[in-house]
Amino acid sequence: MTGDDAVVGKSTSDERAGAETTERLDLTAANKIIGGAFASAERDGVPPLAVVVLDDAGHLISGQRADGASMFRMDVATGKAWAAVGMGSSSAVLAQRAAENPVFFTSLAATAQGRFLAQPGAVLIRDQHGTLLGAAGASGGTGEQDAACCAAGIRAAGLVAEE
Repeated sequence: MTGDDAVVGKSTSDERAGAETTERLDLTAANKIIGGAFASAERDGVPPLAVVVLDDAGHLISGQRADGASMFRMDVATGKAWAAVGMGSSSAVLAQRAAENPVFFTSLAATAQGRFLAQPGAVLIRDQHGTLLGAAGASGGTGEQDAACCAAGIRAAGLVAEE
C-alpha cells in the first residue's frame, strides 16, 4: 500500500473501460480519524467522547466510545454526523439553519425517524480534491469541542475537515 492508500481506500471498479478511480473512506482511515479525535480530546481536557465516522451515504464505518463516556454519546454522535453528511454541511451550520427555520428542521428529524440531529459536533470529511467522503461526529464535550476533536482527527488522517 502507498501512503495514500493507507488513509483512503481506492475503488477501481472498471479502469479498463476508462472509469475514474474514486476514493472512499475505509476502516483504517476511520480508525485514524477516531484515534486523532480521542488524542485531541485528551490533549485539550475534553470529557470522554464517543466518535463515529460515516461514509458519504450515512453508513457507519467505525464508532468508538472512550472509557467514561455516557451511554447516549454514540447515538448523539451518530445523529450529528448523519445530519451533516445528509445535508452536506457541518452540524454547526445546520444548527444555525435550524434556529432560523425550526419547523423545517423538526420535520427533517421526524422524516428521518429521529436520526437527524442538527447540533454542533460533526464535521464533513473531504479528500484533497474536495470530494465528500463522509462525516465524523462526536459527543461528550460542548458542540464546539466535539467538532474541534473531529476536525483534528480528520487532519491527523491526512484528509480535509470542513467545519
